[in-house]
Amino acid sequence: MNSMISRDRILTFLALGLFFVFLYIADNHFDEYSIRILINIAIFIIVAVSYNLINGITGQFSLQPNAFLAVGAYTSALLTLTPEEKLRSFILEPLIWPLSEISTSFPVSLLIAGLVTALVAFLLAVPVFRVRGDYLAIVTLGFGEVLQVIANNLVPVTNGPLGLKGLTPYTNLWWSWGLCIFTILCTVRLVNSSYGRAMKALREDETAAQAMGINAFWTKTLAFVFSAFFEGIAGGLLAHLITTISPSLFTFMLTFHLLIMIVIGGLGSTTGAVIGAALITWGGEVLRFVEEPMTIFGHYYEGVPGMRMVIFSILLIFVMLFARSGIMGHREFSWQWLIDNLKRLAGTIRGKA
Repeated sequence: MNSMISRDRILTFLALGLFFVFLYIADNHFDEYSIRILINIAIFIIVAVSYNLINGITGQFSLQPNAFLAVGAYTSALLTLTPEEKLRSFILEPLIWPLSEISTSFPVSLLIAGLVTALVAFLLAVPVFRVRGDYLAIVTLGFGEVLQVIANNLVPVTNGPLGLKGLTPYTNLWWSWGLCIFTILCTVRLVNSSYGRAMKALREDETAAQAMGINAFWTKTLAFVFSAFFEGIAGGLLAHLITTISPSLFTFMLTFHLLIMIVIGGLGSTTGAVIGAALITWGGEVLRFVEEPMTIFGHYYEGVPGMRMVIFSILLIFVMLFARSGIMGHREFSWQWLIDNLKRLAGTIRGKA
C-alpha cells in the first residue's frame, strides 16, 4: 500500500513538472489568442471544481456562483486600483472611504477577495440552508439577482452600470494555472477527508446522514464557504484578465454556463468538472469557424452568427443521450486506473498482432 502511495506521488510530481514545462513553452511561443484561451480554461476549471463541491459532492442545488464571482471580482479590482485611478473612474459619485485610499498588490487582493466572498457565503448560509431542493435553488438564484441589482445601484462602491475599467492585466498563465492546480489539490483533499465523506452522505440521503450524527447545516456550510472562497479568487483572476467589469458580466447565464460544465463532466466528480470546464471553454472557441464565410464543394456560404452555439447545443444533447451521468459520472481519475487501462490496451494490441 505504501509503495502504491509513493508511486502515485512520484507520478503526480512528474506530471506537474511536465505540465509546467508545457506552460513555459506556451508562455514563450504561443500567440496571445491561444494563451488567453488557456487562461480562460484555468479560471473556469477553478469555478467548476468549486461549484461541483456544493452541487455535485454535497448534492445541494444552488445557483449562486455568478454572485460569488462578482463579489470576488469587485473586491480584487477595488483593491488593486490606485487612489488616482479610482478618482478618475468614479465620476458619478466618489468611492467611499477607506476603499478610496487602499491599494494592495495583486496576490493580496486575490486572498482578500476569496476571504470576503467566503464571509458573504457564511452569512448567506444561515437563511439558505433552512430550505432544501428546489427551494434552495430559488433562494440562491434570488441572491444572484439581488446582488446584480445592488451592483447597479451601489454607485459609491461599484460605480454602478459604468463598472470598473482600466484594471492592470495581472492574470497570466502562471497565476491562473498555479491557482487552478492549488484549487484542485485542496478540493481533492477535502473530498477524500471525513468531511468529504459526510458531504457525500448528505447527497445520498440527508435524513439518514443526520440520523448517523452528521451535522447537516455545518457540513453544507463548510462546502458552501469553501466553494465561495475559490470562486471569489476566480472572480479576481477574471477581472484582471478582461481588465474591465460591470454588473452585466455576472448574469444568471454565467451560472447556467457553469452548470452545463459540471453536468457534462459528471455531477459529483472533480475530474469530470475539470474535463467539462476544459471541453466547453475550448470547444466554444474551436467552433467559431462555422460562423465564418466558407466554400463547401464549390458553393459559397455566408457565415451565420450564432451557428456555433446551435452546433454546440446539439453536441451537448448527444453527450447527455449517450452518457447520462456525464463523461465521468461519479468516477475519479487515479494512476492505478490509468495503468490498468494501459495494460489492457497493450494486451489487446498484442492479441490482434
